[in-house]
Amino acid sequence: MPSYQQLGRYKILQELGRGGMGEVYLAEDTNLGRSVAIKVLPATKKESLRERFLREARVSARLDNPYVIHLHDVGQQGDTDYIVMEYVRGKTLRDAIEGSAPLSTDETARLFWEIGQGIEYAHKMHVIHRDLKPENIMVTDEGHIKIMDFGLAWQEEQARLT
Repeated sequence: MPSYQQLGRYKILQELGRGGMGEVYLAEDTNLGRSVAIKVLPATKKESLRERFLREARVSARLDNPYVIHLHDVGQQGDTDYIVMEYVRGKTLRDAIEGSAPLSTDETARLFWEIGQGIEYAHKMHVIHRDLKPENIMVTDEGHIKIMDFGLAWQEEQARLT
């Protein structure tokens, strides 16, 4: 658990994972009473990482599609920057692929169609994901796709920052 128990109005409940750009926690939005995922940039960040972290938030905020994770908020508490996103109940596509029962051909085709729809939408919004892999795609408990982690995304307006 982090040294903080709350970020803004978000009460930290448990760690969900760690990645190159920070840690992700399950939290409760105390105003709205809903579960959210919070991606936290470690306090040991460099200014260039903070720039990329905030760029990820701006990119995600532009995308409103059922197959792309939704951004709810961005904030800073002391030296800690954070992004608040939709919490997706489910598993990564990697876990779904490597699960005990193989995916049927129809289910595989439908999941990849949804991935294509989400990526096509992002491209229409002039965003290229650049880190699309099974670990960055969630399969919801209802069996639908949510593309996440736009930390390495490229935007037409910011061609210089890779």
